[in-house]
Amino acid sequence: MTKFTLLIERDEDGWLVSEVVELPGCHTQAKTMDQLLKRTKEAIQAYLGEEEYAPEFAQEFVGIQTVEV
Repeated sequence: MTKFTLLIERDEDGWLVSEVVELPGCHTQAKTMDQLLKRTKEAIQAYLGEEEYAPEFAQEFVGIQTVEV
């Protein structure tokens, strides 16, 4: 199994949108978090097809910080 980093946002219509950081163009949307995670896994599987994914570079997600200026 390979771990992927997801960026999840809520759009202006209330939909949750996920983007897979390691797979450019791999994204989906849903109304609930459970549905979003299921659809994201399906999108990753479709993106990769039958190939085994081996990242070309090692990245580690560190976190998100909000700052006020």
